[in-house]
Amino acid sequence: MARPRAATAGASGWTDGTFANPVIAGMHPDPSVCRVGDDYYLACSSFEYFPGVPLFHSRDLVHWAQIGNVLDRPGQLDLPPTTPPSAGVYAPTLRHHDGRFWLIVTNVADGGGTFICTATDPAGAWSDPVRVPGIVGIDPDLAWDDEGNCWCTYAGIEQVRIDPRTGETIGRPHRLWSGAPGAQAPEAPHLYRVGDHWYLLIAEGGTERGHAVSIARATAPDGPYEPCPANPVLTHRGTNRPIQNTGHADLVEAADGSWWMVLLGVRPGGGTPGWHVLGRETFLAPVTWTDGWPVVGAVTPAMTAPSWPAHPLPAPPVRDDFDADRLGPRWLSVRSRPADSWSLTERPGWLTLRARGASLDAPDVTFVGRRQQHLSCRVRARVDPAGGRGGLAVRLDERHHYDIEAGDGAVRVDARLGSVLSTLAVRPVPAGPVSLLIEVLGPSPGDWYAGKEPDLLRFGVEQADGTVTVLAELDGRYLSTEVAGGFTGRVIGMYAATGTVHFDWLDYEPRNPGTGSGGDTVLAP
Repeated sequence: MARPRAATAGASGWTDGTFANPVIAGMHPDPSVCRVGDDYYLACSSFEYFPGVPLFHSRDLVHWAQIGNVLDRPGQLDLPPTTPPSAGVYAPTLRHHDGRFWLIVTNVADGGGTFICTATDPAGAWSDPVRVPGIVGIDPDLAWDDEGNCWCTYAGIEQVRIDPRTGETIGRPHRLWSGAPGAQAPEAPHLYRVGDHWYLLIAEGGTERGHAVSIARATAPDGPYEPCPANPVLTHRGTNRPIQNTGHADLVEAADGSWWMVLLGVRPGGGTPGWHVLGRETFLAPVTWTDGWPVVGAVTPAMTAPSWPAHPLPAPPVRDDFDADRLGPRWLSVRSRPADSWSLTERPGWLTLRARGASLDAPDVTFVGRRQQHLSCRVRARVDPAGGRGGLAVRLDERHHYDIEAGDGAVRVDARLGSVLSTLAVRPVPAGPVSLLIEVLGPSPGDWYAGKEPDLLRFGVEQADGTVTVLAELDGRYLSTEVAGGFTGRVIGMYAATGTVHFDWLDYEPRNPGTGSGGDTVLAP
């Protein structure tokens, strides 16, 4: 089997008979997929970030390009400052029915609830939400029977008929099959009609190391359900496989009649117990059918490619010069992005950010970032503090972030670890724009011991000749889910702490594990 390649949305096509897993790297959990002709569309959870529910397109299930976000207007998504980290938008289901795309999702923030959005073009615009107040659980699913009834199944596992156009429930919810007796967290249900049976796919065991996928079948959508004798049909619990926490899956039949599963998983690194830093990512696995039950193939970093031709899609640019009239769909903000907090026209060719919250500790911080998608990467930005203070940050949540900040004639590096905030380095710099750098250094292959960190994060200032002055190196385990808790992964981006801060460009470059900056590196005294 070929050595795994770095996986990103829009990576190049396979040439050696394999593709790299994950197929969508970085914080893209709870994938839901549907096919329309030869095109595939996939949606993921987005939690406390705005815009919400990233949407991807593919022609081969391996190469994915983000084409938008379902919830890209404030009127669609209300995430007040009181929304806790890892709350917000949970587990969408994406389906195509009767010539329209339907997406049902739950916002667990105050005033949220379950709602449905629709579109004729998945790239948008999507409709305003239609509330479904009768659904009180998360992870809702939509399925239609031959009589036109729409069945909504949700975590628990419960089910009720609904009118998806009005959000009205029809009848009373009833309990379905909920997996193995006593299993933790039966959730993520998806309902399918395959041949003469209805299949109910669920996750169980919790979204940590015990995560698993199980399935049952019935002759009617409302049951009764018979569990598969080989359950769970997928789990990596109790193994030493490099991909863990496998679960929350969805099935899709390809145009050639083959079947595939998208699912979430994590790539823990370092010593014991292993820390995953990118969040839960989207993986792909083949599915075959035996005696009327699905059999899931291996989920590994390098997978046998599908039999059909590859359809590579354009990769997002490494560098954004902020010359466009809008931000691309991959850019995220924390909870909201008020119009008066940012501008691409105030200083043409620059992104201008105006501070709201005073730091990354604040729930209403002015922040524009992107998911970290590689175990090793380099991120640089040209920053003009312009009398304010701001810079680059690696964020997991308000209580776990590393920052390199320019302003007041200096650059400093801060680390927020729970209740402790430390300033690790301060270096004077001339007035005017400065180039800030963050490098994430993944471990070299075979470099392992029990207390080994999953990665190192290096913070520095880059000179015009490419020389990098490193101000601090920090252990990456403290920006991991195993330390911070929650459901999200790292986001790297730009912020304003005080006043107005301008950003000329930002580039994000994948690196090979164990490599450092391209220029000479000097440790700051």
